[in-house]
Amino acid sequence: MKSLADLQKLREQVKASMNVRENSDQVRVVVGMGTCGIAAGARDVMKALMDEITKKGLDNVVVSQTGCVGMCDKEPLVDVKLPGGPTVIYGHMDPAKVRQVITSHVVNGQVIGEYVVATKEDSQAM
Repeated sequence: MKSLADLQKLREQVKASMNVRENSDQVRVVVGMGTCGIAAGARDVMKALMDEITKKGLDNVVVSQTGCVGMCDKEPLVDVKLPGGPTVIYGHMDPAKVRQVITSHVVNGQVIGEYVVATKEDSQAM
Protein backbone atom coordinates (compact mmCIF):
# COMPACT_ATOMS: atom_id res chain seq x y z
CA MET A 1 0.00 0.00 0.00
CA LYS A 2 1.36 3.31 -1.03
CA SER A 3 -1.63 5.56 -0.52
CA LEU A 4 -5.01 5.95 1.08
CA ALA A 5 -6.57 5.39 -2.35
CA ASP A 6 -4.87 1.95 -2.54
CA LEU A 7 -6.29 1.07 0.86
CA GLN A 8 -9.79 2.22 -0.13
CA LYS A 9 -9.60 0.19 -3.35
CA LEU A 10 -8.61 -2.90 -1.35
CA ARG A 11 -11.47 -2.26 1.08
CA GLU A 12 -13.99 -2.14 -1.78
CA GLN A 13 -12.63 -5.38 -3.26
CA VAL A 14 -12.92 -7.16 0.09
CA LYS A 15 -16.44 -5.82 0.62
CA ALA A 16 -17.48 -7.07 -2.83
CA SER A 17 -15.99 -10.48 -2.07
CA MET A 18 -17.83 -10.66 1.26
CA ASN A 19 -21.12 -9.76 -0.44
CA VAL A 20 -20.63 -12.76 -2.73
CA ARG A 21 -20.21 -15.00 0.31
CA GLU A 22 -23.04 -13.59 2.43
CA ASN A 23 -25.82 -12.55 0.06
CA SER A 24 -28.94 -14.66 0.54
CA ASP A 25 -30.90 -13.73 -2.58
CA GLN A 26 -31.43 -16.74 -4.88
CA VAL A 27 -28.65 -18.96 -6.23
CA ARG A 28 -26.67 -21.16 -3.85
CA VAL A 29 -23.19 -22.47 -4.70
CA VAL A 30 -21.30 -24.74 -2.30
CA VAL A 31 -17.68 -25.87 -2.64
CA GLY A 32 -16.47 -29.07 -0.96
CA MET A 33 -13.57 -27.94 1.24
CA GLY A 34 -12.84 -31.08 3.24
CA THR A 35 -9.24 -32.25 3.29
CA CYS A 36 -9.95 -34.42 0.25
CA GLY A 37 -11.33 -31.44 -1.66
CA ILE A 38 -8.48 -29.17 -0.65
CA ALA A 39 -5.93 -31.81 -1.68
CA ALA A 40 -7.66 -32.03 -5.07
CA GLY A 41 -7.56 -28.25 -5.64
CA ALA A 42 -10.70 -26.85 -3.99
CA ARG A 43 -8.94 -23.69 -2.81
CA ASP A 44 -8.14 -22.71 -6.40
CA VAL A 45 -11.70 -23.60 -7.41
CA MET A 46 -13.12 -21.42 -4.61
CA LYS A 47 -10.90 -18.50 -5.59
CA ALA A 48 -11.86 -18.78 -9.27
CA LEU A 49 -15.53 -19.06 -8.30
CA MET A 50 -15.42 -15.96 -6.12
CA ASP A 51 -13.44 -14.01 -8.73
CA GLU A 52 -15.87 -14.92 -11.53
CA ILE A 53 -18.97 -14.08 -9.51
CA THR A 54 -17.46 -10.75 -8.49
CA LYS A 55 -16.28 -10.02 -12.05
CA LYS A 56 -19.77 -10.67 -13.43
CA GLY A 57 -21.39 -8.61 -10.66
CA LEU A 58 -23.70 -11.46 -9.63
CA ASP A 59 -25.27 -10.21 -6.42
CA ASN A 60 -27.90 -12.96 -6.30
CA VAL A 61 -25.40 -15.76 -5.54
CA VAL A 62 -24.64 -17.14 -2.07
CA VAL A 63 -21.33 -18.99 -1.86
CA SER A 64 -20.46 -21.30 1.01
CA GLN A 65 -18.33 -24.30 1.75
CA THR A 66 -18.78 -27.72 3.28
CA GLY A 67 -16.64 -30.61 4.42
CA CYS A 68 -16.31 -34.03 2.88
CA VAL A 69 -19.51 -35.55 1.49
CA GLY A 70 -18.03 -38.98 0.76
CA MET A 71 -17.31 -38.59 -2.94
CA CYS A 72 -13.59 -38.03 -2.46
CA ASP A 73 -12.70 -39.53 -5.83
CA LYS A 74 -14.78 -36.82 -7.56
CA GLU A 75 -13.28 -33.80 -5.74
CA PRO A 76 -13.23 -30.88 -6.04
CA LEU A 77 -17.04 -30.81 -5.90
CA VAL A 78 -19.24 -27.78 -6.53
CA ASP A 79 -22.99 -27.76 -5.88
CA VAL A 80 -25.23 -25.33 -7.77
CA LYS A 81 -28.86 -24.80 -6.76
CA LEU A 82 -31.02 -22.41 -8.74
CA PRO A 83 -34.39 -21.39 -7.29
CA GLY A 84 -36.97 -24.10 -7.89
CA GLY A 85 -34.46 -26.48 -9.44
CA PRO A 86 -32.52 -29.49 -8.25
CA THR A 87 -29.09 -29.28 -6.67
CA VAL A 88 -26.58 -30.14 -9.38
CA ILE A 89 -23.29 -31.56 -8.14
CA TYR A 90 -20.35 -30.94 -10.43
CA GLY A 91 -17.21 -33.04 -9.96
CA HIS A 92 -13.55 -32.88 -10.89
CA MET A 93 -13.77 -29.09 -10.96
CA ASP A 94 -10.87 -26.80 -11.74
CA PRO A 95 -10.76 -23.02 -12.16
CA ALA A 96 -11.55 -23.13 -15.90
CA LYS A 97 -14.48 -25.51 -15.44
CA VAL A 98 -15.96 -23.50 -12.57
CA ARG A 99 -15.87 -20.34 -14.71
CA GLN A 100 -17.81 -22.26 -17.38
CA VAL A 101 -20.33 -23.42 -14.77
CA ILE A 102 -20.90 -19.83 -13.61
CA THR A 103 -21.49 -18.60 -17.16
CA SER A 104 -23.53 -21.54 -18.39
CA HIS A 105 -25.48 -22.71 -15.33
CA VAL A 106 -25.66 -19.78 -12.92
CA VAL A 107 -26.08 -17.00 -15.51
CA ASN A 108 -27.88 -18.84 -18.33
CA GLY A 109 -29.56 -21.76 -16.51
CA GLN A 110 -27.89 -24.41 -18.69
CA VAL A 111 -26.43 -27.41 -16.83
CA ILE A 112 -23.09 -28.67 -18.18
CA GLY A 113 -23.93 -32.38 -18.30
CA GLU A 114 -20.41 -33.66 -18.84
CA TYR A 115 -19.30 -32.26 -15.45
CA VAL A 116 -22.31 -33.50 -13.45
CA VAL A 117 -21.70 -36.35 -10.99
CA ALA A 118 -25.09 -36.29 -9.23
CA THR A 119 -28.28 -34.31 -8.71
CA LYS A 120 -30.45 -33.95 -5.63
CA GLU A 121 -34.08 -33.03 -6.16
CA ASP A 122 -35.23 -32.01 -2.71
CA SER A 123 -32.20 -31.05 -0.64
CA GLN A 124 -30.03 -28.12 0.24
CA ALA A 125 -26.63 -27.97 -1.45
CA MET A 126 -24.19 -30.33 0.25
